[in-house]
Parts: sequence; C-alpha cells; structure tokens
Amino acid sequence: MTRKFFHGATQRTTHPLVWFAAVICTVIAIAVIIAGIALFAGYMIIHPRVPFITVTSAHLDNFQNSVAGLLDTEITIIVKAENDNTKAHASFSDTSFTLSFQGLNIARLVALPFDVKKNSSVDFHYLVQSSSIPLSPEQMDQIDISLKRDKISFNLKGNLRARWRVGPIGSVKFWGHLNCHLRFHPSNGSYIHSPCSSRAK
Repeated sequence: MTRKFFHGATQRTTHPLVWFAAVICTVIAIAVIIAGIALFAGYMIIHPRVPFITVTSAHLDNFQNSVAGLLDTEITIIVKAENDNTKAHASFSDTSFTLSFQGLNIARLVALPFDVKKNSSVDFHYLVQSSSIPLSPEQMDQIDISLKRDKISFNLKGNLRARWRVGPIGSVKFWGHLNCHLRFHPSNGSYIHSPCSSRAK
C-alpha cells in the first residue's frame, strides 16, 4: 500500500515595513525623474551662459629703460566683464590680476564686488604706472632685442568669481581664470590684439 503525504501550503504575508519602504523608494524615484525633467527643461529654455572677463583694448603709454638698468613703464588696460544671460544678472567678486614683465610683478589689478545686468557688460579702465623697476643684465639684453623687433610682451594672470541664478537650478558659482600675453609695438605703443579672456574654450 502506497502512502501519500500531502503538505499543506503555507501563505506568507509581506511585512508592512517592506511595503512602506517600497512606496517611499517609488516616490523618491518619481521625484528625482520629475526634478531631472524640470532641470533639463529649464536649461533648454534659459540657455545659461557663464559670465566672463575679456581684455578688449590696451595701450603702452610709456616704456623706457635707462643705462642703469631701471625700467619705467605706463600701460592702459581696458577690461570688460560680460554677462550674456538674457534672464539673469551676474555678480563678480574676488577679481584680481597680476601684470608682470619677464617674471617681475609690476602691478596688481583688482576690482571690488560688482554686478552686471542681464545681457549687459561693464568696462574697467586700469592705468598701470611703474617706475624704477630694477632689471638684471639678461633682462636688459632681452629688452634690447624686443625693441629692435618692435615687440614687447607683458603677462596678465589672475582669477575671478562669478555668481548668477540659473532658473530652477538656483544660484551657481564659477571660478574664472585669466592667463594671457599683452603684446605691444613700443615704437607707437599700439596693442597687438590677441585672445585674452576667462571664457571657457
């Protein structure tokens, strides 16, 4: 005689905490998706652009070196802060640049915190005057070569911090960096235009 054994099926119930956790995870996932869609839509509508600073013009007003190895120079530099955002104003702070010549720091160009209205710009006129800068014999020789070629180069390097509001994303901060050469014809002081901007390339 064959014996048959029947096992009764047991019904397992899901713990309420598991259901609660599943609901919370679902709500969070939906919220993240909605937020992502909103941010993307806001970006496409606003088209945010990073504010930047550009050297638009300059002039070598004076450049003289004496036989004693002392340099006197005067330079006019025009810097433009630009905000191409059409829907948000921008704030600039910690703006500081160092002007140097053959490794010698000549002047520090700074600006107090300022705002630039949407789709607008602000110009800054710097007049750099430096006198009796001691030069080494090698630097004097390099100046003589540059004068014969009628080309003198200075270095402008520094940083700035820009802050602006990008729609639903909120306030955004960005550090800009400037590092370029300012070249002149010492015979007439004219500026040799070349790209000099903190705009990302």
